[in-house]
Amino acid sequence: MKTKSKNTGLAIALGAGLGAAAGLVAGHVGVWLALGIAIGLALAGAFRRKPTDCPECAAIHRLHQEKAKS
Repeated sequence: MKTKSKNTGLAIALGAGLGAAAGLVAGHVGVWLALGIAIGLALAGAFRRKPTDCPECAAIHRLHQEKAKS
């Protein structure tokens, strides 16, 4: 779980940095900063890792689903 947050935080930070730099050049820091953060969030969502398929996790998940049905 920590890896996902770290990657999301890194993407937001990079997006904010690039947005701030573009805002300084263009003269509209607030607009570009917001766009940079949005782009960072989009990149973080695009590069999510595929969850690993381990037998222990699958068994726990099945057990949890069975309890929810009862």
